[in-house]
Amino acid sequence: MSELRTQMLVVGGGFGGVAAALAAVSRGVNVVITEPTRWLGGVLTSQAVPPDEHVWIEQFGSTASYRDFRERIRAYYRAHYPLTAEAHASRALNPGAARVSHLCHEPRVGVAVLESLLAPHRSSGRLRVLLQHDPISASTTGDRVDAVTFRDSTTGQHITITAPWFVDATETGDLLPMAGVEHVTGAESQAQTGEPHAPAKAQPLNMQPVSVCFALDHLPGADLTIDKPSGYAGIAAARSLDWPEGQLSFITPHPKTRQPMQHRFEPNPDGNPDDITPDYDDRRAHTIDRNLWTFRRITARNNFVHGSYTSDITLVNWPQMDYWGGPLYGVSDEDASEHLQGARNLSLSLLYWLQTEAPRPDGGTGWPGLRLRGDVVGHTPDGLAMAPYIRESRRIAAEHTIVEQDIALDVRGHHGAVQHPDSVGIGLYRIDLHPSTGGDPYIDIGCCPYQLPLGALLPVRVENLLPAAKNIGTTHITNGAYRMPLVEWNIGEAVGHLVAFCTANDVSPRAVRHTEELLAQFSTELDRVGVERAWPNVQGY
Repeated sequence: MSELRTQMLVVGGGFGGVAAALAAVSRGVNVVITEPTRWLGGVLTSQAVPPDEHVWIEQFGSTASYRDFRERIRAYYRAHYPLTAEAHASRALNPGAARVSHLCHEPRVGVAVLESLLAPHRSSGRLRVLLQHDPISASTTGDRVDAVTFRDSTTGQHITITAPWFVDATETGDLLPMAGVEHVTGAESQAQTGEPHAPAKAQPLNMQPVSVCFALDHLPGADLTIDKPSGYAGIAAARSLDWPEGQLSFITPHPKTRQPMQHRFEPNPDGNPDDITPDYDDRRAHTIDRNLWTFRRITARNNFVHGSYTSDITLVNWPQMDYWGGPLYGVSDEDASEHLQGARNLSLSLLYWLQTEAPRPDGGTGWPGLRLRGDVVGHTPDGLAMAPYIRESRRIAAEHTIVEQDIALDVRGHHGAVQHPDSVGIGLYRIDLHPSTGGDPYIDIGCCPYQLPLGALLPVRVENLLPAAKNIGTTHITNGAYRMPLVEWNIGEAVGHLVAFCTANDVSPRAVRHTEELLAQFSTELDRVGVERAWPNVQGY
């Protein structure tokens, strides 16, 4: 076993973990960041999910560094891809021209941009990145973490890393149980949180579903049908609450009303990509195009010089492949593996159904020319994304826990979300919970533009471990609003700056929150680097 020492260890190279590393290393802190997959970036890369954002993202509502990341994505396309003159000149270039966001792009472009941001720090020796390293144990003394041990999945060798500061940026809060950090999983009870939509009893294994995403293009006339997946017949026959035709259908429940909603499927629609705009706002719901192909499209062929692409590329992350059969953590390793394979089989079953049985507008069935683009999502054996999309993590027991009545539009109304004097960022997304592992249907609630309180980043006891992903002090309900990439980036960035501030001033994160002078100084530093900590006067949706 080898050993390594650094000033800050970031466990998990997801979106928040990279933001934490960048913020800390830019202020002189030596950092090691580990990642279990081959790609940094988490939700936007190894999980292959184009970013969900809010309606004002092109103007405000994120940190300056997140906006810089977005513009670097666009610049990468302008520098390296054969865009049309119109697309190249578009200030708000959206390579995928998708309905989910103002910026939908290939996962590998996200990897390239993140790597370019980290490159000078790796070259200087201040930052070290260890890919394909899984955390397996942690050692602690009292209220402090001392070290974390990892297994290199390529060699089987172990390495132990010690540091004064630890950041858990894993997708499921893996470091929390290893280090004995007080935390919660699943749904809290209404008695615990007072939330209108919380269950009467706590349900630790009732979590949001995972989804294994995949990329597709379409080659008319070809037969690229995959082998029938294991368990396909059972998946096709299953009928769940609000799904009268099952998940292998173009009819899904509307997230807000739970009434049947008819989608359509048309690969490679013609027309101007600029005609497709994000469908964030209920007031425009009657104009929304329900073509699933354009929902999370990541390459719109008409944005590129004629002949560059024979087909669009669309990223499939639809309700039809939400897997609620069981959680991936909080259960035995055997059960977790079974559920992960079940999620992958569900995604492959959806693809097989699209290729063979899905109803076409012309009265036929199936699009056998749909091609699984495993090369786009990382060259995995089954062609799906290398990691499942995780919507809900273990969450720290925090000094301040954000609850539904702090941010819900129907509770707060014109008063807006609760304001926090220790705000270290902002965000906005509807309180969006998909059908859960506990059998709950959609819970989709309007949300006020909200703040990110420092108290939600501080564990109640442990002094030198901080969360930098979906593992902050939210509840099962409010995680539905705080789980988006731009908020995860803000969380990680705030944590990286906090570690640097505490290192420079020899103080604890708890002291920063509870000492007026220190909090004011830290807040000023966040302001200086472009971390927006309060919203202008805008209404939620």
